[in-house]
This record gives sequence, C-alpha cells and structure tokens, in this order.
Amino acid sequence: MELNMADIIIYGAYGYTGELIVKEALQRGLAPLLSGRDAQKLEAVAKRFGLPFKTCNLSSTAELDSLLAGAKVVIHAAGPFLHTARPMMEACIRNGVHYTDITGEIAVFQMAHSLDAKAREKGVMLMSGTGFDIVPSDCLAAHLKSRMPDAESLVMAFHSGGKASRGTSLTVVEGMGMGGAIRENGKLKAVPDAFDIQRFDFGEKNLTAVTIPWGDVFTAYFSTGIPNTRVYMSMPEKMAKGLRWGRWFGWLTRSEWFKDRLRNKIKAGIPGPTDAERAKGRMDLTGFVTNAKGEKVTSSIRTPEGYTLTALTAVHIANEVAQGNLRAGFQTPSMVYGKDLVTKFSEKGFEDRD
Repeated sequence: MELNMADIIIYGAYGYTGELIVKEALQRGLAPLLSGRDAQKLEAVAKRFGLPFKTCNLSSTAELDSLLAGAKVVIHAAGPFLHTARPMMEACIRNGVHYTDITGEIAVFQMAHSLDAKAREKGVMLMSGTGFDIVPSDCLAAHLKSRMPDAESLVMAFHSGGKASRGTSLTVVEGMGMGGAIRENGKLKAVPDAFDIQRFDFGEKNLTAVTIPWGDVFTAYFSTGIPNTRVYMSMPEKMAKGLRWGRWFGWLTRSEWFKDRLRNKIKAGIPGPTDAERAKGRMDLTGFVTNAKGEKVTSSIRTPEGYTLTALTAVHIANEVAQGNLRAGFQTPSMVYGKDLVTKFSEKGFEDRD
C-alpha cells in the first residue's frame, strides 16, 4: 500500500529520540509529517530533513484536531509521557487515528488501558511502548510464556551500560521518590525503591540488578496472563544498595525544588549518546518463568542499543499500522505482532538456556 505524506505523524520530532525516529523513517522511504510544540526547533529539523511540519500545542483541542486530520497513525515521542500522553490519546480516539508512543511509564500504560473501550468503539489502536520500552521485554515475556504455558511467575532483567538521553533522564526525574512496583497475584503492588536486589547471568556478565517500575509490570499480565511479574535493571552493587538508603529521603526527591535543580542540570547537558556510542552499544535481556511445580525455563536476547532499537521498532510498528495491520483498543507489541517481532532486529534471536 502506498502511503500519503501525512499518513504518519511524528510528534516530538526535534527531541533526541524523535530525530532518530525521523532518520529511520527516511531510511525506510517514508515521508512523515513532523510536529511538536516549539515552532523554531520544529522548523529547523523539518528543513534539515526536507519534510513537512506543523506545530501543535497539546493543550489546544483545535490544534490537535487540525494536526490529525487525514492521518493514520501517530508516533508520540514527546515526554515526559505522564504529562503529554493523555491529550494525544484522546485526540487520536476523537479523530480515528491510531496512537503509538515510546514510553515505559506504568501510569501511561494504565492510561491507555483505561481508554480501551472508547478506542475499540472508534476502531482505534492504542499501543504505548513501541521502542526499547517495551518491545524486547514484551516479546521475551511472550516467548517465555510459549515455553511454559502454565507459568505463574515471570522475572525479567536487562543490562545496558549506555548513556541516557535528556528525555529519558527527565522522565526518571518525574518518578523520583515515588517508589517501585511489582505485580503480585494479578494486582499491581507498590514497593520501595530497590525492593529486591538479585544477580543475573547476562551471558558474558553476571551482574547485580534491582527491581524497577518498568512498563512490563503492567503490560505482561495482558500479554501473557502471568499473575506475578518483577522487572530488574542492572547497576553497580553500591548504587543498588544506595537506592535503599535513599528511601529515607523520598520527601526530598519528591520535592519540586529538588527536581527543578536536576531538570536544569539535565537540560544543560548533552542530548544523548553519539552515533558512534550507539553503534557500539548492545542491550542484553534475560528472563525466566516458573510454574506451581517449581519448574523453570530461562531465555535471553540481545538487541541493538536502546535508542537505536527504539527508532527501528517505533517506525516498523507505525508502518505496519499505516498499512492496516493493527487491532483496535489497548494493545501491547507482542499481542498484535507476535513474540518474534523483536527477533527482526536481533542477530541471534531468543536463546533458550534450559
């Protein structure tokens, strides 16, 4: 199917990850419409890539409706998504446009799920997490479930070691002092920061990792039906233990005074890893499931660096949607495109260890 110029909209196109998504879209022969809130930044990036653009303030219903008129799908890349996702989701439902974003925030997945009925009624798909958050982990969870259909517990961990972008860092700041989350017996459960610390075998490395409120804590229940989920991120052991001490200072890290200081520092820093750093980087994910008998299976996968993978998967999924390959309502990547979606971007695919 031949796509029209404005079938795909990239909102937040001038951000670090937004630009990577624009570049990947061009590599695939697509010509998306670029959008965002800052007219000056938007025009600069649009001229650099020779693409059409249209400014849009998320607080304006009229501007959103005008932007979405005639479009098929939005790649929403403007975070922190906790503050930006709802107006775009609601506008997409209102205008019959499919919604995707690259968040990993549990609250945003909950938001999308709460709009499931409205989206289905309008035939609109809502798919958050079409980047590194959460494509590889969602697919890994589905793969593990396929290996053990009676699994009752899911544990996943990932290791990066790379630099975070400005946008990712700002999203982390928004969640500081808010604690973590796990899923227990089908219910989300709030837990303290660094609730659990374990070591994981990432193949070449055995590393310490801590529980984090990753998107799969919410989504894996819908992707797999497994009622118990924990997700871990690797970090140096001293840092992991330091997070536990930080529980006593939640009142400080939750304060706007503290967060504003961090925001200003982040905004003054570099936007994200260089092309060379991304080219060298890799992401390692491992996970296991267990059943009531205590049986266990483990699988892992290695993907390109996180921001590189985000651009690849976000554009791939948006293109699939624009071609009509979608399912209305709240969805996760593996629910629509299957557990092997991530293997399109991995040299070895899944590695089953037992």
